[in-house]
Amino acid sequence: MTMGRVSLQQELPNLAKRHAAQAQARAVIATAEASQATKLREVRLGAGQAWIDLAYAERRLAALDTVLLSLRSLPSAARAAVTAGSVRPGQTLTTDQEIAALDDRRDELMAAVVRARAMLTRWTGVSAPETAGDMPAIDLAPARLRDALSRHSDMISAEAGLRRAQADVDAARAEKRPDWGVELAYQRRDPRYGDMVSAGVSISLPLFARSRQNPRIEARQFAQAQAEAAREETWRTLAADLEAALADHQMHHSQWRRAREVLLPLARKRAELEIASYSAGRASLADAIEAKTALADAELTVLDREALVAADSVRLTITFGSADR
Repeated sequence: MTMGRVSLQQELPNLAKRHAAQAQARAVIATAEASQATKLREVRLGAGQAWIDLAYAERRLAALDTVLLSLRSLPSAARAAVTAGSVRPGQTLTTDQEIAALDDRRDELMAAVVRARAMLTRWTGVSAPETAGDMPAIDLAPARLRDALSRHSDMISAEAGLRRAQADVDAARAEKRPDWGVELAYQRRDPRYGDMVSAGVSISLPLFARSRQNPRIEARQFAQAQAEAAREETWRTLAADLEAALADHQMHHSQWRRAREVLLPLARKRAELEIASYSAGRASLADAIEAKTALADAELTVLDREALVAADSVRLTITFGSADR
């Protein structure tokens, strides 16, 4: 009888199923946003650490150049002392040896500058980056970092995963409720019978729940329990990593202050005394050179430890701070 038929159909899922689908979509969006925030944090962290490495490599190089400049005047003084008979000829070689060793360290620092600049280019895209501005703040606020853990992108992702699992459970439970559907159709038939317009309503019957819907609900509930465990593990991991990093930062900060306030002044005072004693003829040239070298080591140690503290500050702030910092 029917020659042609055109119909419009609309499925009407039950309200619980629609709410579950909305919750699933929101959880997917939150997961994507957390993933994007994680990638952004990785870029910021890489750029920040490369900036610190470049800045302190340049400062180490400048400090070593200052020491080398003061040492390069000693060989001529040593040769003059040999001529005067106050220094043995073999002692003049000590100065050249120490200068050669410091030149080796200078080459290492030059390479460190190039490596740090290359890494900064890798993270920023700037072809010839230069350090500018002030050094990052050395002191941190541990309480603020602990408060920001709940807003960490890993926690946001874990929370979104749990909400997605909860929505999946709700969607599985909604399968036990009937869905509706409506249909409007136009049928063009043989002229002997005339055309026909029909409307209909359909309803699904969620039968055999024990073998169909209930196993799905149990599986989704198990996935929800796994998501809750994953969220708890993420929180504990972040908290433990933060406390461990704060402990390292405190150690590095104490070592930096000790080097700056104790070791460096002692090395500087010793160098002054040894140079004065050498000038007065009470110390050997080797003693003066050793004191100068020890001063260079102390200055570089201070910069090394300060660089660790600055790197800690950048790493902690970017890794555990909130996204708006």
